[in-house]
Amino acid sequence: MSLSFDASNLPDAPLERAVMLQNMIIALSQNGGWDEAVYLQLRNEFMEGETRSLLPSFVRTSRDHGALWAHLKNVATGSGSWGVRRAHIYEAFQPLLDHLEGRNKAPADAAISEVLSSFDLEGVHRAWERALSRRDEDPESAITAARTLLETVCKRILDEAKQTYGDDDLPKLYGKTAKVLNLSPSQHTEEVFRAILGGCHTVVQNLGTLRNRLGDAHGQGRNPVRPAPRHATLAVNLAGSMATFLVETWKSQQE
Repeated sequence: MSLSFDASNLPDAPLERAVMLQNMIIALSQNGGWDEAVYLQLRNEFMEGETRSLLPSFVRTSRDHGALWAHLKNVATGSGSWGVRRAHIYEAFQPLLDHLEGRNKAPADAAISEVLSSFDLEGVHRAWERALSRRDEDPESAITAARTLLETVCKRILDEAKQTYGDDDLPKLYGKTAKVLNLSPSQHTEEVFRAILGGCHTVVQNLGTLRNRLGDAHGQGRNPVRPAPRHATLAVNLAGSMATFLVETWKSQQE
C-alpha cells in the first residue's frame, strides 16, 4: 500500500483525521509508509475526551511504531496475514468512526466505554467494542457479543474474588457474581431492592435466551428467525448497562 502522510497537510474534520489514522495503521500492517510525527499527533488528539474510550485499545497502548507493529504481528503472520490485519483494524476503528459520523451512538455508549476500559482494557472493553461495532451491520453477531460481554465481566470479577465457576452458563455465572457483590435478591430484605435486583437477574436470563434464539452461536432450521438492528441495539445496551453496574459495584467494594 502506497499512501502519503504529511503532518503539514492534515484534514480539518475529526472524522477525516480518524480515517487517516486508520489508513496509516493499515499501511503499516502491509509494510507500507509511516510517519511517526503524524501518528503521534493524531493519537494524542483522540486520546483526549470521550474519543479516548472509543479509540482502538491497541492504539491507546502503542506510543510508537515499534509497539504498534508488535501488536499487528501478533494478530497474524505469514500467508494471508495482510487481510486478517486489515479486518482487525477496520473492526477496531468502527466505534470511533461511527461516533464521529453521529451514527450508532446512544448517549450512554461513551460512559459505558469509559467504565469498562478502566476495568479491563483487553478483555471486557474489547468485548464491548465488538458488540458496539456490529449492532447495525451484523445483528446476530452483536447479540452474541452482548452475551460474551456479560460472561467476560462475571468471570473477571469471580477471578479477582478468587471464586471458581468451571463451565457455568451465563445465568449461573451471574448468580455467583451477584452473591459476591451482595446483589442477590435473597441478600436483601427491603422489597424494592429485592424487586430491582430480581429484575436484573431476569434481564441476564433473557439475554442468554435471546442469544440462543437469535444470535449466531447456533445453527438454525429452514425458517430462521432474523433479528433486526433494533433487537441487537436493545441486547447490547442492556448488556452494557448491566456490565457497567457490575463493574462499578465491584470497584466500590474494593475501595
